[in-house]
Amino acid sequence: MANLRLVDVRRTFGKVEALRGMTFDVAGGEFFCLLGPSSSGKTTTLRAIAGLETLAGGEVWFGDENITDTSVQGRDMAMIFQTFALYPHFTVRKNLAYPLERDGMEKAEINTRVGEIAELLRVTHTLDRKPPTLSGGEQQRVAIGRAIIRRPKLLLLDEPLTNLDAKLRHEMRAEFKRLHRELGMTMLYATPDQLEALTMGRWIAVIRDGQVVETGAPRDLYGAPGSTYVAQMVGAPAMNLISGEVKETDGEPVVELPFGQIPITMTGLTHGDSITYGIRPHDIHLGRSESGRVNLRAKIRLTEPLGDVTVIDIAVRDETMKMVLPEEAAAQLNAGDEIDVSLGVTDGHVFMAETGVRVN
Repeated sequence: MANLRLVDVRRTFGKVEALRGMTFDVAGGEFFCLLGPSSSGKTTTLRAIAGLETLAGGEVWFGDENITDTSVQGRDMAMIFQTFALYPHFTVRKNLAYPLERDGMEKAEINTRVGEIAELLRVTHTLDRKPPTLSGGEQQRVAIGRAIIRRPKLLLLDEPLTNLDAKLRHEMRAEFKRLHRELGMTMLYATPDQLEALTMGRWIAVIRDGQVVETGAPRDLYGAPGSTYVAQMVGAPAMNLISGEVKETDGEPVVELPFGQIPITMTGLTHGDSITYGIRPHDIHLGRSESGRVNLRAKIRLTEPLGDVTVIDIAVRDETMKMVLPEEAAAQLNAGDEIDVSLGVTDGHVFMAETGVRVN
């Protein structure tokens, strides 16, 4: 299994820089996610790896080979797009077989491969049907099958679940994880959906404006984001971010926020520094606490029941934040109620206001 490495990859469209020094490594056999909003460069990055873009600079390495100028056919990769891109006039069997027929493979081997892929993807019952008669999930499985039937070393996936409904997206997330486990194939998955990235990726690169901002395991990006940008991209609901200032009380550093002071223990800050204080909605607790927490009085502005949990918008003085409670704890709460909440002193995240960079 070959490693993939991008080094300072750049792509321009006229005066627009789509990729501005895209650099990251993907280990062989890894399920790696590119996470970023629309127009951040995800699709262009995948197309650059596949050889579908003419680069303005940089290199693409696959294993020990520099493939920057290698033809598309010589890269031993396959790509799945947002649309299923199946031939509507072919049967599923013909759609799966077509890449092998184009390569000149013998018919007996083609039939064997088609049968194996259909069984792996659970679409054997659809082989003699045409794509328009299939469900969205079945069409997606066939598109995956056509991509992997040639047994490529790398599978590129460009927002493949965009056109599916919520239930099918959930099912296909599990399906991709199963396929990765069973095939051991290197997969590079581009998505704007942090839930997809966190649940499927073993490693995530967060990108912005055509370059990588931060890479890490899902747990690390969630627990200790390196910037306010990553803090907002990873985690749902997004981290609460509040403007504050560093001060000293009785010789100890504190963060002065619009609703009060919170002790801090990190170094590298001085009196008067402007910072952004972050707190995850899940780290705001209902009720008062006696130790290691800061107690606040809040007013409920909005409740959003989501089944097993409820997202609650609260106002502490003039500052609005979100908190998440189990449904049983939130069942009796309504907009307009005043409640006690507490923040854990060690649960906060501090970023420099000017740069958005995390303070360790």
